[in-house]
Parts: sequence; C-alpha cells; structure tokens
Amino acid sequence: MVTPQAVTDDWPRSTYPSRGDQCHTRRHPEGLDPISPGRWPDACENGGRPVSKVPVRVDGRELVLSNLGKILYPEDGFTKAEVIDYYTRVAPALLPHLRGRPLTVKRYPNGVEGPFFFEKNAPEHTPGWVRRVRLPVPGSIKNRETIDFAVVDDLPTLAYYANLAALELHVPQWRVSGDGAALPPDTLVFDLDPGPPATVVECCEVALLLRDVLRAEGLTARPKTSGNKGMQLYADWDCREEPSAYARRLAQVLEKERPDQVVSVMARKARPGKVFIDWSQNNPAKTTVAPYSLRARQHPTVSTPLLWEEVEGCEHPDDLVFTAPDVLDRVAQHGDLFARA
Repeated sequence: MVTPQAVTDDWPRSTYPSRGDQCHTRRHPEGLDPISPGRWPDACENGGRPVSKVPVRVDGRELVLSNLGKILYPEDGFTKAEVIDYYTRVAPALLPHLRGRPLTVKRYPNGVEGPFFFEKNAPEHTPGWVRRVRLPVPGSIKNRETIDFAVVDDLPTLAYYANLAALELHVPQWRVSGDGAALPPDTLVFDLDPGPPATVVECCEVALLLRDVLRAEGLTARPKTSGNKGMQLYADWDCREEPSAYARRLAQVLEKERPDQVVSVMARKARPGKVFIDWSQNNPAKTTVAPYSLRARQHPTVSTPLLWEEVEGCEHPDDLVFTAPDVLDRVAQHGDLFARA
C-alpha cells in the first residue's frame, strides 16, 4: 500500500475535487497511510503555497512525492497528485499487464502541453528496490549495446514512475524471466489506426471483422481503445509461428476482402478513409501502450479495455472516449475486462 505523510478524509473515493484552486484539501489515494500526521497531497502552507514534497511509504518502500499541485492536463486542471491517485487506484487492474515486461515511458515533467521525452533506460536515481533488467538493444540508441529497463512488478514501482510524470506506459508483447532473460512473446496485438476522415467508428467495424478472423484461427480477441484516435485488439499467443508474419498475413487477408475499409501498408497515401491494421507492433523491438495507461492528450484519456457490446454499438467517436475517473468507475463495475481467460 502507498502511505502518504498527508491525510485528510474529505476527498470521496473515485471522485476528483473542483478545479481552479491548486490548494485543495483532499483525501489521500486509497491504500495510503500516513508516515507522520499531516495533509495530503497539496494542502497549503507558507501563505497559500502548495506543499512541494510529501514522504510516502508504498508497501514498505519509501519515496518522496514532489510538486503534487502541478497541473499536467491544463484543459481539465488535472494535477500530478491526481495522476498518482489514478495509478494507485487502478493498480490492481493495471499491474498484471505490466509485470515482467520491460518498460518504456513517455514523461511530461511540465504537463501535456510542454516538452516530453521517451525513456527506456531506468534513471540513475532509480531506487535500488526497482527491478531492472539489462537487455541488448538491436540498432542501439545513443551508441548503447544494452539498456537497463525498469520492470513494473509492484505498486511501489508504479508510484515511483507516476511521480516522475511518466504519463504513458508502453510495454512489449513479451516478458522476461526471473533472471532477466527475454521470453517468447505471449501476446498478439493488432493496432487499428484510422486514416482521416475515418475515426474509431470505422476501427470498430474492422475490429469486428478481425475478431471473427481470429476466432476462426482459434484465438479470442480482447478490444481496447488506444486512448487516442484508434484501438487495439489483443489475443493470447501460443507461438504457433512468428507473430509479426502471422499478423501481417491476417491483415492482408482482410485488406483483400475489404479493400475499401482496410489497408495493411504503412504508406500514408494509401490510408485516407481506411483503417490501417498495424501488424508490426508484434516486432519484439516495439512497444504498445499498456491497458489502463493514461495518454498525453488534451484531457486525461486512458487506453481502456472494452466490452464487445461497446464495439458493436459504437456510432460516434465520443462513445469510446474514457478519462481517468471514467475508467475507475468501469473497473469498479466490470473488473479487469482485459484479464486473461
């Protein structure tokens, strides 16, 4: 459990306070217990300035949360404290999809309207209790032959990265073993990307076609939004063949059957009004945004697991836009829709 120094009891579970005043009194995220008496997370001191640092204990691990009142999503006034709160509350559903997978993050230290950077290598100041694995990097970045990836196996590590304003969490379709060796892929993914004027509505139509193709192949598809424009389909993978080649073949089958709807090549000139089935996400060097990850959009949207009924009934792009509070409510109602069978 996460344990903040500052606690009050007037922030109801799964709700967010009014915007506009960075000096809120609010209840700490669920599971947080105080290290010492105080107020969580951005109560005011020194003439109205928010508290800048809060010591916390997370399942026995200690870290210091900082700049909790900083607004990371200006359009909604959504703060860093609320990002940490979201990841704390959604952790039971999210962590199974991160465990054992080398992590790549997109960090937005000054919010979604400011500069960002991708980070694969765990920062030098990473606590010693964060699991790290050293893996070779094909095509090396910055002349490195290996990268020390973090692996988010637990709530303390998730809280640590949320505090770094790592809004987006991306992972590959494979895991590492206990000793850090790369294992064969265990997930097949299809990334459905609409070419304007197509939208997620057209992605849903293609997702239903692809679901039937996968079912005929003996695979059960699970849909989720990307949290951006499109969506993804996942299926448990049995390593029957090389996954990228397999996914490409299925994408080409649909492209041949539905040339007015589907394209399987990346060339943008071929994509207007169609849905690009990106099969290349199965390349072991690539990552896909994790289920339940926030996205760095105008609002705090989330890559959200879906019911197939929602895919079938989608009539407008807004039908499948879910923000952090929406997703907490969905998890409370449905549990983890992306759980493996």
